[in-house]
Amino acid sequence: MLTKLFGALIALSTVMVPPLSAAEITDIAGRKVEIDLPAKRVLVGEARQIHTIAALTGDQLLDKIVGWRDDFFSKDADSYTAYSERFPAIADLPRFGYVPNNTFDLEAAIALAPDVITLNLESQKVAVESGIEEKAAAAGIAIVYVDFRVDANKNSEDSIRILGQIFGADAKAEEFIAYRRKQVALVVDRLAQAQNLVRPKVFIERAPGNDGENGCCRSFGPYNFGEMVEQAGGRNIAADVIKTTFGNLNLEQLIVDSPDHYIATGSNWAAESKTLRFVHVGRGADLQVARSKLSTLVARTGFGELKAVKTGEVHAVWHQFYGVPYEFVAIQQFAKWFHPDLFADLDPEATFEEFHKTFLPVAYKPGYFVSLNEETH
Repeated sequence: MLTKLFGALIALSTVMVPPLSAAEITDIAGRKVEIDLPAKRVLVGEARQIHTIAALTGDQLLDKIVGWRDDFFSKDADSYTAYSERFPAIADLPRFGYVPNNTFDLEAAIALAPDVITLNLESQKVAVESGIEEKAAAAGIAIVYVDFRVDANKNSEDSIRILGQIFGADAKAEEFIAYRRKQVALVVDRLAQAQNLVRPKVFIERAPGNDGENGCCRSFGPYNFGEMVEQAGGRNIAADVIKTTFGNLNLEQLIVDSPDHYIATGSNWAAESKTLRFVHVGRGADLQVARSKLSTLVARTGFGELKAVKTGEVHAVWHQFYGVPYEFVAIQQFAKWFHPDLFADLDPEATFEEFHKTFLPVAYKPGYFVSLNEETH
């Protein structure tokens, strides 16, 4: 009798459990998207979103990912090596092209039956115009936009929360956000209290040496790295000319402005660069080699006239800070370069190492910054 009663209760409880119902996500493009949460199968529209997803999922990084964009190895080879060593199955993930340049194979993506495709905000225009959004919806696949690059300061927290919802890691997302806020506050709060603060002029050059012309001078407006410079107590000179996220200064204007600090962004672009002139900084980078490349960059025509070059305030920073929400590390390092006395006690390397131990499933290795003058690093 008791056995029959117990069986009946189990059956009743099974009937009473409601089926999964779609939840509504508002993505960074302002679109309301319905999706069963957490998602079971995710196609990551830019592989470098892995830097955020890893902080949310840890050892379960690959549990829900069924494919990703093909940019990780070519754009961030050092990080790819770290993650492929930790998660060998990464090598077998299906890879896809980039939506904005029309190399994304939607039919192949549909064949993987993902619940959701996470795209960066800059993909939206082409995704709409090419019919990717409409066709994906018809196949029962949600497209969700996130942004860590176009307006990172505005959109990163919401993007972390969105990925937290998708991967069933809401609590971890809030922990991540709180950590970022705390680390940025160590800089901006101290700057706010500083007396007679003088903001040095800063020029930050986007990926110099990773082109066939060895030209100049791609930079950042009041967003992304440009905004990080301002948060760290500098004055981004490019913001006077560039009003969008990315743009160009001409060399003549750069010479006239003569910044106090020059910063190049760099990464391991050996897989795609034709000239190999870039500054290789990033996980485990050889900083002596990086210094040599940095020295070559500022030997270009006209650079010798810059105050930063004359005084040795020449630096490089890991380019990928511009597209992942680890910018608090760059802000701390910039603050030490711009205001060394004010931030003598701040240790960005220790911050990043702590972040790895707390959030990431891969071990920390230094190499994300370099200066021509070793004493300023």
